[in-house]
Amino acid sequence: MSVSRDFSNDDKQLVIAIKGKFDFSLVQEFRQAYSHIGDSQPTVIIDLRETDYLDSSALGMLLNMRKSLGSSVKGIQLVNAKPDVRRILDISRFDKMFVIA
Repeated sequence: MSVSRDFSNDDKQLVIAIKGKFDFSLVQEFRQAYSHIGDSQPTVIIDLRETDYLDSSALGMLLNMRKSLGSSVKGIQLVNAKPDVRRILDISRFDKMFVIA
């Protein structure tokens, strides 16, 4: 599986890790990873540590997630991006819409 989902013990963080290519082939898996988050208003962390590549469809999926979750989460963070992935996020100005750490 290229997308994994893990809630912290206190349900305050939902970590979604993407492994390999983050592209259109992951649209269903990614959507399922952030569905059914419950009422705990977690911070969603997208862990890009093992993400080798992302394309425009991945950027679209991130934006759709942000729109879909709205105020049901405390925030969304994109973390551990490799330099090539970080460059795509920077060029796309995602730092204006997400916390990138």
